[in-house]
Amino acid sequence: MTAYYHLPGLFEFYDFYRVFLPLFRTHREYFYDWCDIGSLYGAPAGCLWDGGRAGFGDAGPEDVAALLREYGVSARLTFSNSLLRPEHLRDVKCQALCALFHHNGPVASGIIVSSDLLLGYLAKNYPDFYFVSSTTKVLTDFAQLKKECDREEFRYVVPDFRLNKAFRQLSTLSDAQKQKLEFLCNECCWYACPDRKNCYESVSRQNLGEDDPEHICVSPTAARGYRFSDAMKNPGFISLEDIQTVYLPNGFSHFKIEGRSLGSAILLEFLLYYMTKPAYQLIVREELYLDSTLDLF
Repeated sequence: MTAYYHLPGLFEFYDFYRVFLPLFRTHREYFYDWCDIGSLYGAPAGCLWDGGRAGFGDAGPEDVAALLREYGVSARLTFSNSLLRPEHLRDVKCQALCALFHHNGPVASGIIVSSDLLLGYLAKNYPDFYFVSSTTKVLTDFAQLKKECDREEFRYVVPDFRLNKAFRQLSTLSDAQKQKLEFLCNECCWYACPDRKNCYESVSRQNLGEDDPEHICVSPTAARGYRFSDAMKNPGFISLEDIQTVYLPNGFSHFKIEGRSLGSAILLEFLLYYMTKPAYQLIVREELYLDSTLDLF
């Protein structure tokens, strides 16, 4: 089986991918042959339907669409705002993004959604998108997750990272249900966090431009920010070895890498760890670091 990685920063890291995608295609020998890029996901700055994170991407949508069309990679719009109301469906910017990516070459584009209101609207008006059930739903109950997998509207479902290692329950899924699951690999959030859904809803309100008290993270290590080394210690972390020896042999092949609010330097570390053969990691790092058009820091 092939492991498909769904990578962050469709708009946020356009300049990075403009260099990385040609390298990935031209020197496929640098990268594991058992993995591939399933999609790039993200949203531009000031996007009303955005959720999960406040997008900061400033790349031109036409340029982004052209890049993914050229390299045959699926684009996913992160429209996971969970607090949308009917009046928000008329947003001109989001409508234009849908129109642009709805038919962007032979590879279908997708939309990550949390709101059933938005899902219904998009399925009716843009039927050729595929849809992904967002991790912002915080599906921590396995029965609820299984029910979500059975929804025909969704091609993929991203569970809460705290179900990543629920192997006894995951083993009961059908092959079709397994192929729908897309595991969030590198989450750094506090495993015992009781406030994750409130955190996501706070971001949704911010993206709607509503007054909202700043959400205070309750994690005991919140002041450290995101560190990949910390994420690796998280009980829900999915390692490279886990993917090869546990998930792929058991019928799971879709893996999401978070990080669209992080810098491109840490994004490179994710790609080196998950996709690049050790013998070529320095070469790939140098190709990206030494490109004069990139500012990785």
